[in-house]
Amino acid sequence: MKALALYGTIGSLLLSALTTAPADGATHAPAPLARPLTFGRCAPVEHLPSDVECAALTVPLDYARPQGKQIKLTVSRIRATAPKERQGALVFNPGGPGGSSMDFPLYGTLPKWRRTARAYDFVGYAPRGVGRSVPLSCQDPKAFAKAPTDSQVHPTAAFKREKTAQAAAYARGCARKAGADLPFYNSVNNARDLDMLRAALGERKLTFMGASYGTYFGALYATLYPGHVRRMIFDSVVDPDPRQIWYRNNLTQNIAFQGRWRDWLRWVARHHDAYHLGTTERAVQHAYDTALARLRRHPAGGTVGPAQLQSAFLSTGYNDVYWPRRAAALSAYLRGDEKPLRAQAAPDPEDAAAEENSNAVYTAVQCNDAAWPRDLRTWDRDNAEVARVAPFETWDNVWMNLPCAFWPDAAQSARAGLTAATGRAADRAPGADEVGEAARYAAAARAAQALPGHRGPVDIRTAPGALPPVLLLAAERDGATPYPGALGLQERLPGSSLVTENGAGTHGIAYGPNTCVNAHVEAYLLHGTVPGHRVYCAPRAEPKPGDGTRATRKARKGATSPR
Repeated sequence: MKALALYGTIGSLLLSALTTAPADGATHAPAPLARPLTFGRCAPVEHLPSDVECAALTVPLDYARPQGKQIKLTVSRIRATAPKERQGALVFNPGGPGGSSMDFPLYGTLPKWRRTARAYDFVGYAPRGVGRSVPLSCQDPKAFAKAPTDSQVHPTAAFKREKTAQAAAYARGCARKAGADLPFYNSVNNARDLDMLRAALGERKLTFMGASYGTYFGALYATLYPGHVRRMIFDSVVDPDPRQIWYRNNLTQNIAFQGRWRDWLRWVARHHDAYHLGTTERAVQHAYDTALARLRRHPAGGTVGPAQLQSAFLSTGYNDVYWPRRAAALSAYLRGDEKPLRAQAAPDPEDAAAEENSNAVYTAVQCNDAAWPRDLRTWDRDNAEVARVAPFETWDNVWMNLPCAFWPDAAQSARAGLTAATGRAADRAPGADEVGEAARYAAAARAAQALPGHRGPVDIRTAPGALPPVLLLAAERDGATPYPGALGLQERLPGSSLVTENGAGTHGIAYGPNTCVNAHVEAYLLHGTVPGHRVYCAPRAEPKPGDGTRATRKARKGATSPR
């Protein structure tokens, strides 16, 4: 009864706030002032060495109401190693959505980054919702990491119903846990947060490097704040066309991933003497399908089923470094040794919370940024058509993004949050704290009506001369961010320069093994030199059997659809 009484109070507050929302969705408000960052020792949970320092950046939850609720984002930094050569701060974002660059300061110790580290402070940060930056969660991490689970290239009707129910429940969980704050996790706010970080660092203009999704909200930043840009590198470019964000981008991505999967199949076939998986693409695919069927019947180690296998082998589409390791594991498994496969595909319980957090942010940002089809028949029709030519990844990508079909609007999120708050207050009489919380939820729901994402994605583009030259990097056969996206962004940013790694498909090419690409990146960051409108680099060498045995998570995915 206490809960019901409280719900009546907060429900009336919510309805009152929504009915008095301004009809024009006005968002005019004074720009918030960034407070200078105070750096000090990093929290132990960041696992960073003592020469890296950390700070907290305060930003508004809602930029339309900058004096309202404030949130804090974690920031890391290491100073330029040659103070007399210092050019400023270099801010990095690895993509996602849901990726953190808190470990970016450590990159300066790597040989290929050392000259750049002489000239720049290396600055990393966890965007809103990520890590300790007001962490977002939609599901209990243990439930999220449950294994083994199934993956079906040709899903049955029953399997589709099961995955649809899971997607709807996940969307409800996001609303219940985040409440009226949920709509504020979006790309436009990520770009605004980036400008707050620039100002708080004391930088008059921003030097930024973004990979994958980092290219999208980095391009949003360039559109919103062209006068605040010093230098920008966009590595592995998301197609920014508003008509592609994000539903159609995923359809295109599935086709590109199929091309990368075939690259791996053909590579394995060429090395039949090492792996004994077949001498043709078709034979290697049959070997993989055999493993899928076997794992469906008898999960390896009780935790590696078809979905875990699929997730592990999706990495072959992101980075060539995984090719030998995955081929060796598949070969060993089919010969009766499942240990290598378990080592590469079994979920680690210690990673569950971080992976659930990353997935929650990914889902919230993509669902908030743009309208998604609400009719499940549209999803089924479009993806069935794509799956006919690109079966490897299509349906798993559907299940990852399907919560967007059930995504709550601002009022629904607020109500879900209020219901959760009501449950927490059920054992005590409602007082000022509960009413105050209800009022905040109601006000936030009203404010959310004015979010840019509710009107559709921003049309990214700048006028000629408005933006300094920007450097774009792209691999011709990238699966996560297909190459046409780089061509599209170059048209929208006049004066930008595009460096293409021909014939290659690794996602994220800056400071990798390609010396041609690296020379262009370094010349741009150190001297502001762009190589021309479009230049091309020869592909990196293909891996050899036995390579990559010590490859680690540092071969980051940084994908539009992280796994």
